[in-house]
Amino acid sequence: MTEIRVAIAGVGNVASALVQGIAFYAQAENEDSILGLMHPEINGYKVNDIKIVAAFDVNKHKIGKDISQAIFLEPNNCLIFSEVPKIGIEVKKGPVLDGIGETLVDSVPVDENQKPVDVKKELENSNADVLVNLVPVGSDKAAKFYAEAAIDAGCAVINGMPAFVANNKEIVAKAEKSGVPVIGDDVKSQVGATIVHRALVDLLVNRGVRLKNTYQLNFGGDMDFKNMLSRERLKTKKITKTEAVRSLIPEDYRERVGIHIGPSDYVPFLNNQKIAYIRVEGEKFGRVPMYIDVKLHVHDAPNSAGCLVDCIRCAKIGLDRGISGILYSPSAAYMKYPPEKMPDPQAFKSLEEFITGKRER
Repeated sequence: MTEIRVAIAGVGNVASALVQGIAFYAQAENEDSILGLMHPEINGYKVNDIKIVAAFDVNKHKIGKDISQAIFLEPNNCLIFSEVPKIGIEVKKGPVLDGIGETLVDSVPVDENQKPVDVKKELENSNADVLVNLVPVGSDKAAKFYAEAAIDAGCAVINGMPAFVANNKEIVAKAEKSGVPVIGDDVKSQVGATIVHRALVDLLVNRGVRLKNTYQLNFGGDMDFKNMLSRERLKTKKITKTEAVRSLIPEDYRERVGIHIGPSDYVPFLNNQKIAYIRVEGEKFGRVPMYIDVKLHVHDAPNSAGCLVDCIRCAKIGLDRGISGILYSPSAAYMKYPPEKMPDPQAFKSLEEFITGKRER
């Protein structure tokens, strides 16, 4: 198989985990070669077939550095789980646009005198196959910019952040016209708050429990949580996380269920660790009340990277097969707010059919 050439927009913690993961599986041997992967191989592509060929950021300390070095610079605080050899790809400056919220100004230094590169040209020159969008929450203009630049350059787009790209009709139409696939929006974690919350709701609904109320409260210590202290940047994030759960509740009483989902605070000493509290209230046989309370404690960035390595390979399959526009199956399986929403078992069945070619997209 050929390599998959990947560009990254936003060299933060998730990018760090993704780059570390590629190095980890390139070095792994025997049983370690499949440790922690949902799909060791997808249509012949392995994780170590992924090659980073371009990267963009606005932090002046990361710009000009080899990405193997930039991923470990502050304010990144992802758990270091793999050595990363020099890759030979320097981080280039992208446009700031709305990428830096008011709470990040002191943590992400920007050199206003340095001009951004021509992202489309950089993508073309690097022969990138796929662009992974990992800009901060609330950066809707930046997300749209990178998606359109990638499409213009002939790259597939994976929108890993909570902005509407796969749910934007104009962007999707542009991708269809350009002949490139799109996966989005807002990547799930491999085992995170959203997938656990969905599993609980799906379990109770399938067992005849009528849901009454549910909440999910998250807090952590990375720049994502600091960024979300600016509540106006949370609009799309709350939509993607809430609808990921709401969509599983039967329509006949969905609007009467109390749902509250969102981050609660930034706790610096947690670094890239995330803690989620989930509660589901319902009524079972005889309208007898029941409650489930769960605490989830994870390292956040590797959770997202665990899904992105599959998304990247699915996007490459889409390119190989000449599919343009939304890849519905990978989006439903790996994204919180896909254009076509499905219960997770159905989504993963659809995904396997896409991988084997039984389902077109």
